[in-house]
Amino acid sequence: MQAWVIGNWKQNPATSHDVNALMDDLLTAVTAEESTRAGTAKHCQLMIAPSCIHMAAASARLQGSSVLCAAQDISAHSATTGAYTGDCSAQQVTDAGAIWTLIGHSERRQYHQESHDLLVQKLDNGLKQNLGIVLCIGETQAQYDAEQTFDVLDEQLAVIKELLEQQANQQSGQQSAAPSDVAVTLSERLIIAYEPVWAIGTGKVPTVAEVSATHKYIKQTISSFAAPLSTVSVLYGGSVNADNADSFAADSMIDGALVGGASLKAESFLAIAEAFNRAKT
Repeated sequence: MQAWVIGNWKQNPATSHDVNALMDDLLTAVTAEESTRAGTAKHCQLMIAPSCIHMAAASARLQGSSVLCAAQDISAHSATTGAYTGDCSAQQVTDAGAIWTLIGHSERRQYHQESHDLLVQKLDNGLKQNLGIVLCIGETQAQYDAEQTFDVLDEQLAVIKELLEQQANQQSGQQSAAPSDVAVTLSERLIIAYEPVWAIGTGKVPTVAEVSATHKYIKQTISSFAAPLSTVSVLYGGSVNADNADSFAADSMIDGALVGGASLKAESFLAIAEAFNRAKT
């Protein structure tokens, strides 16, 4: 299975000048790496998620490269347009160059109190505009300490099951599509990013065995919703860096990484990608 390494830039960098400098470093390094690897299969797909204000410029710079562009979020209120001040719709981020979008990141859940129903709507809006979805899930320190991790993940993953049920009901009686078509589409456009909240930017890192067991549980859970979802990739998103990437990449349950701070330096970001590329060869 192909690995994914996705850089979530969050609210960084501050200026267009800094974005261009980061893009220069990234594209120079990617071009050099691909030249060295000429004729050799690549097993890791790179993607970056710039802030909305910089996304169009970043995606324009990525044209002709192997690096994909994602949005950090989309509006739940409309997939297209509307009177929703401050929101960017799935259609708008697609027009700006995004192919994928993150939804449900722990910071959105924490600071914007994103609910289950709202995330179902975002998932639906993204799929309507042919966006791939990176659904972020994970437990807090208190939930981890109380051994509630799997219960929390069950609740967060239920948005997928609900969307499947909603779309199956909508398609009921339509000869043009069977309910299973929804699951097939989702299997091609969904990535799960497991990001334990207590490990994001804190320096705390769970063991590879812990992450592997959790990823196995996630894969089993989404496969129970619909058989096609057994192919969905599950990435790890908690304090991944160039120093620990090899150990995570070596585990068969870990299909890549959602990277925060380490994605703001081309050298560290590509070191993580190379770790997964080696491991998945």
